[in-house]
Amino acid sequence: MSIILRKPHEIEKLRSASLIVAKTLDHLNNNVKPGMTLLEVDKMGDDYLVSLGARPSFKGLYGFPNAVCTSLNEIVIHGIPNDTVLKEGDILGIDIGSELDGWYGDAAITMPIGKISKEDEDLIACSKDTLYYAISIIKEGMRFKELSQAIEQFIVDRGYQPLIRFCGHGIGKKPHSEPEIPNYLENGNAKSGPKIKNGMVFCLEPMICQKEREPVILDDDWSVVSQDGLRSSHYEHTVAVINGKAEILSQI
Repeated sequence: MSIILRKPHEIEKLRSASLIVAKTLDHLNNNVKPGMTLLEVDKMGDDYLVSLGARPSFKGLYGFPNAVCTSLNEIVIHGIPNDTVLKEGDILGIDIGSELDGWYGDAAITMPIGKISKEDEDLIACSKDTLYYAISIIKEGMRFKELSQAIEQFIVDRGYQPLIRFCGHGIGKKPHSEPEIPNYLENGNAKSGPKIKNGMVFCLEPMICQKEREPVILDDDWSVVSQDGLRSSHYEHTVAVINGKAEILSQI
C-alpha cells in the first residue's frame, strides 16, 4: 500500500477544492425543499459548483451519470438523480465531488426534508456524530485499522450498524486512492496495517444502517441499500493530517 504524503502547498490545493464542495452542500442544505425532484437537486448542485469555478468530479466517474449522488431514504449511497419528488418527512443523502486545477474534494451530508421523525433525526445524528468523533481521535501514529475499529464501536454503541464493503478513501490528484478506510474492523488485528502520518489526506464517510450491515445494489447498478430495507444516513469530510491531528478541509 502506497499512501502519498502531501506537502503543505498541495494540502492547500486540496483545501480549495474541498471548500467548493462544502459551499455547494451548504447551498443545497439551505435551498432543497419538498416538491423538488432529485434531478432538480442535482442541477442546483451542479450549477452552483460550476459557478464557484470547479468541475463536478462525479459526472462521468466510473460511468456515473450526474454531478450529485442523491440517496433518498433507504438508499445509503450512490443514488442516481431521477424524477422522484421530495416530500415532507423524507431524508436525503447528498454526496458531491469537485475537481479544481487537477485536485479533488469530496464530502456528503444527510439532510431532512421539512419536518422529520425523531427516529430519523437520531439516524442522521449517528452518521454526523460518528464522523466528528472519528476526526477528533485521529493522531499521528494511530493505525487506520484502529480508527476503523473505533468508528465501528461508536456506531454499534448507538444501536446501529455500519454498511460493509464500502469505505472511506484517500484523495488527491485522483478522486479515490489509498488507503481504503472501512467503517468497521476488517481482517482482524487493529494493531496491524499502515499508520496515519502527517501529510496524509483522506475522506472519512460513516454509512449507517439500522439493523443489517450487508449491502444490496439495486437494479440501476448504483444505488446501495441495506439488506434490512430501512432508512439510512451518510456523512463525509475530506481531512488532512497536520501537526499530528486531523484538520477538516471540506468545511466553510
